[in-house]
Amino acid sequence: MNKKYGLGGLCMAFFLYTSAVAQPTLTQGKWHAALQRPDGHVIPFELDIQNQNGKWITSVLNASERIKTEEMVIENDSLIIKMPVFESYFKAKVIRKDSLSGVWVSGGASKDLIFPFRASAGGGRFAIGKTGKPRQVHGKWNIEFTRANNTKRAAIGQIIQKGNILSGSVLTPSGDYRYLDGVVSGDSLSLSTFDGSHALLLSAKINGDHLSGHFYNGLSGVETWTAVKDENAVLQAPATAVTALKEGSDGKLDFTFKNLEGNPVSLNDERFKGKVVILQLMGSWCPNCMDETAFLSDFYRKNKDRGVEIIALGYELSTDAARSVKSLQKFKDQFNVQYPILNTGVTAGDPQRAEKTLPQLTAIKVFPTTILLDKNGVVSDISTSFYGPGAGDYHLKFKSHFETSVNTLLEQKL
Repeated sequence: MNKKYGLGGLCMAFFLYTSAVAQPTLTQGKWHAALQRPDGHVIPFELDIQNQNGKWITSVLNASERIKTEEMVIENDSLIIKMPVFESYFKAKVIRKDSLSGVWVSGGASKDLIFPFRASAGGGRFAIGKTGKPRQVHGKWNIEFTRANNTKRAAIGQIIQKGNILSGSVLTPSGDYRYLDGVVSGDSLSLSTFDGSHALLLSAKINGDHLSGHFYNGLSGVETWTAVKDENAVLQAPATAVTALKEGSDGKLDFTFKNLEGNPVSLNDERFKGKVVILQLMGSWCPNCMDETAFLSDFYRKNKDRGVEIIALGYELSTDAARSVKSLQKFKDQFNVQYPILNTGVTAGDPQRAEKTLPQLTAIKVFPTTILLDKNGVVSDISTSFYGPGAGDYHLKFKSHFETSVNTLLEQKL
């Protein structure tokens, strides 16, 4: 045998054998997962792990949403799961075939944020106690959040209930909390979401048409909240959230930034003249921007031949151009974006972001902000409220208003 294979051949055969048996086998199906906060609270969510044709496929589940991650990389007893957008990934050890333990890493402005993470096969997002007929919370709720400094902010909750199971979203003046997923158990409700950027948990006690509880946001954010059931609740954006043209402006904007290939693109380029132009002020770190990018990318493919153009202006977490381009490229690839995405080189947290990029505006208060320009390049509308598909009827109303506004501009003559 030694003559046939040689010592090197035996070593190679042994290495291949041990490498093969070292790869762990994971239980396929739904997994209960949780992020551990320093204050002891956990933000639960769900994974679906499958092996398809020898490849491990992992999806993050939130109500009707399924976010397919990049291909899971398994090496010995360790694995890495990268989110398809955002600077976000899991790094974990395989404890057993039905148990993982590790960290979730999310890119920050100055350093990575790190959460301890655990997951186990089977089980749901939340446990449901055996308490008979569940309390009813289906409908619209008028919400008031109270920050740690005792300042207040308003929101609307839309909850869909089927037995003990809840879904829906929370809408703020600037956007929504995307796909919330939860349960009613006894006299309490719990709702959470995780999408690679958002990591949110709302818990509350139910007292008839009143709710009261806590809102946990990310690594350390916590607010109290109360809600009153109100099918006629209306959300008003505060004046401080409004972006507008500066007084005395002629209504025209002017900018030149590099696209993801490093080439300069200007609003004054021939491509945009005589067109209805949509400006998307966004960031690759922003979950609502993810939903808007999916919407605008689809809208552009259907309407670009009608005289519509879109330009995305990216405000990233740092001024590192290579990092910003890499993150923005993930958005472009994930949603097959065919319009230019430009890196402004100015961070989302820069208090002078408007002055440095669009000095004709009073401020850039929220992301995403969407600006419509008519065929003459004059600002027709500025919207600081985008509601994604997780917001249900509010998303449909947004789409209807947006499409009507663009169609009206297309009908105008030069």
